[in-house]
Amino acid sequence: MINTSFLEKIASVIIQDYSADLVNTTIILPNKRAKVFLIEALKRETKQTILSPDIISIEDFVQNVASIRSVDSIELLFEFYEVYLSVTDKQHQQSFELFANWAKTLLQDFNEIDRYLLDPNHVLSYLNDIEDIKKWGIEVENKTKLLENYIDFWKLLPLYYTSLYEHLLNKSIGYQGLIYREAVNNLNHFSNTISNRTYVFAGFNALNAAEEKIVQHLLALEQGKIYWDADQTFLNDPYHDAGLFIRRFKESWKHYKLHPFEWIVDDFTQSKNIQVIGTPKTIGQAKLAGSIIEQLINENPNTSLDKVAIVLGEENLLLPVLYALPSSVGALNITMGYSGKNNPSQILIAKLFKMHTNALSRKGESYVLYYKDVLDILTHPLVEPYAKAGNLVKIIKENNYTFITHNRLIELNSNPSRLFNLLFQKWEKGAIDVLETISELLILIKENFSNDNEEEKIAKAFVFAIFKVINKLINYYSKHKHIDNINTLYAIYKQIVDVAEVSFEGEPLRGLQIMGVLESRVLDFDTVIVTSMNEGKFPAGKSQNSFIPYDVKKELGLPTFKEKDAIYTYHFYHLLQRAKNVYLIYNTENDGLDAGERSRFITQLEVEKKPKHNLTFDIYNPVLPTTAYKATVIPKSDAVMERLKEIASAGFSPSALTSYIRNPIDFYFQKILRIREVEEVEENIALNTLGTIIHETLKALYDPFVGKFISETDITNCFKLLDDEVLKQFKLVYKEGEIKKGRNLLAFEVAKRNISNFLRMELETIKNGDAIQILALEKTFERTLEHPALPFPVLIKGNVDRIELRNGKVRIIDYKTGKVEKANVILKSWNGLTQELKNDKIIQVLAYAFMYEEHAREFPIEVGIISFKNLKSGFLPFGFKEDKELNITVTKEILKNYLEEIVILLKEIFDKDFPFEEKLQ
Repeated sequence: MINTSFLEKIASVIIQDYSADLVNTTIILPNKRAKVFLIEALKRETKQTILSPDIISIEDFVQNVASIRSVDSIELLFEFYEVYLSVTDKQHQQSFELFANWAKTLLQDFNEIDRYLLDPNHVLSYLNDIEDIKKWGIEVENKTKLLENYIDFWKLLPLYYTSLYEHLLNKSIGYQGLIYREAVNNLNHFSNTISNRTYVFAGFNALNAAEEKIVQHLLALEQGKIYWDADQTFLNDPYHDAGLFIRRFKESWKHYKLHPFEWIVDDFTQSKNIQVIGTPKTIGQAKLAGSIIEQLINENPNTSLDKVAIVLGEENLLLPVLYALPSSVGALNITMGYSGKNNPSQILIAKLFKMHTNALSRKGESYVLYYKDVLDILTHPLVEPYAKAGNLVKIIKENNYTFITHNRLIELNSNPSRLFNLLFQKWEKGAIDVLETISELLILIKENFSNDNEEEKIAKAFVFAIFKVINKLINYYSKHKHIDNINTLYAIYKQIVDVAEVSFEGEPLRGLQIMGVLESRVLDFDTVIVTSMNEGKFPAGKSQNSFIPYDVKKELGLPTFKEKDAIYTYHFYHLLQRAKNVYLIYNTENDGLDAGERSRFITQLEVEKKPKHNLTFDIYNPVLPTTAYKATVIPKSDAVMERLKEIASAGFSPSALTSYIRNPIDFYFQKILRIREVEEVEENIALNTLGTIIHETLKALYDPFVGKFISETDITNCFKLLDDEVLKQFKLVYKEGEIKKGRNLLAFEVAKRNISNFLRMELETIKNGDAIQILALEKTFERTLEHPALPFPVLIKGNVDRIELRNGKVRIIDYKTGKVEKANVILKSWNGLTQELKNDKIIQVLAYAFMYEEHAREFPIEVGIISFKNLKSGFLPFGFKEDKELNITVTKEILKNYLEEIVILLKEIFDKDFPFEEKLQ
């Protein structure tokens, strides 16, 4: 019988001992999931057609005994709030949001008190006495209002309990503890009504006081039978937590004074391969679980995965594990709860709440939406493929909309989809209307999925879980009406989404099983993969979400973390009990959110190693490539060469040349493939935008002076026009962006200050006698470069910020909004000019000199930079320093040497055998 699963043994006993009266037999299991497996075992055990016995979970059975319907945690919270309002003075009543923060914990304590059949008045007044003792030393006059409210809270606990209990009982509904207490009260009546029925309890471990009482009552009347799955290794070791509860029951139950204890097995000591594998992070564990499954399939392609289970110590691992599984897995069954918090549909609804509550909270403004909120929703995976709003996203980004009115949003999306309309329908008609809109929205999203693959089925399950929450809210709101505005509604939604789980229930008899720890109860597998074998995850930590202190729980017989640990220990060892191959995976990282030391269960297996256990330890590190990143190399095809010829005839700009020097791959993407960077909304003005505004403002102010000598009066007039011109340019460049608020207002003032400082500097030079004639502003010049080393002529073409004739010299000026020092434009050697990016400004300004040379006639040329972050240095001219002598005039000799270097660069660009190779930073 060693390799027989527990449910197969139960099935065998049922067919042998109860087949005469199966109709009057009820089998009670720890959870609903095991029912399907037991029915399958019964099918295999019998050759003839039989009527199945009634098979139910312990919770359903206790509900039948009590004749009370169980309420979910969300409904319970609302019922409790109704009771709380009825017993609390109006002036002391809290909002639902505040109430829910402590009520959830209190309800858990009520539940425990009832499940363990304790006198609630005794426990709750005990808590009040403890708090009173804590505050004993505080004089009456020193008691603050807050402290008084705190003390009053503890006094009110018995009232909250009794009021809630009576309220629920009147409606014939209840939480688990209430149902258990009422079931115990109703035991005699129940056992009198079921005289000919037999109850078989199977596969239990930890029973609370109420369950113990019910089971012992039925055993004493010989109306019940119980079969344990107790391995002698744990039962006979007085210190082993896996046997903690069963040892207690075996020693203390009257039934076992006269009857044998069934069953004690010896499965754990049998032959097992146990591999303990450490790997970094959550994602590493998921990948490892996937590769173990792949290995199992590769070793035996025809093997069925029905007897293989992945048990997740942490629910967050579900999605990474699903993505890590090989495609050859085939049938898959997920049976576990998954937190509503991490649900993609929930994330969408949370974003929707954020967008609309932000819009509603902007007092004095019409319904104004923030661009990030809008884009967050339109680019969400559940929305983007179906909303048909790609063009709207583009418009928002290109026009720099930071805030956008609801009316404008609707105008911009002229042909909206039904999904779009529901997402952006105004939330002004109250909470119930909002909830109905969300409900409709979720139905619409669900219809976008098919049932063809596992991924879509899982997505559907996520949507359905939130759909249920929203519909429950509609139901509760119509009954309770405590949600007075949208902000409160959102607070309630957040509270209840915490307790709303996505339940995955698939086809349990086929394929690989993925489950949580609790879902593995009663089931046996040949191969078990357990993840998150770290302290605090498996077993869970000592965190206690309770108002009842540890020592009080211990004294009163309530379960503490010691019992919680024992439950986890039993589940863990039960997983291993009949398994032949076990993989225990833990996170090797000891810092970070999902970290923790290796689980004590692993150490226990090592210390108490059984002779037939083959226990191995390994660290799994993902295979790392020898180089973290390989530079991209793109050969020059004929099409690329054609494109280069096109650029050469259309014009190479100085910035194109420096782009190639910076990184040839950037040049390839921008100039050859013509790929532009994605347009993004600039919430805060970027430096290049600020630069454009300064350039355009100076052009507008100086345009009237082109061809003229500038006078002091001209500059004085520019000061008067400055504010309006900067604002005008801001609106042109920044489009619909918000200018007069926050950091943008600072940027606006910086632009004005920079231009004002520039004008002051200009005025100063004119006062000092400089004769300045503007020759060109923001004008494009071009000149063909021909050289025997180049395969074809190359047009050099670029936009020059300003050209002037100053005191008999042509001065070509490039404005820079960033900081440029004098050293950046001084050159000491021509050799390798185009090899280093630090020479980019020199390459740029000398290109302007080359383009303008033919227009300069007999005037000497100076080229240089005016840096707005270094205005005190004034004009920074290019200079060639040779033997301590600095020459700032661009001579023919300087241009000849410059062009020789540019030709070397162009020759490299046009060399078919020289690929574009990425420069790694």
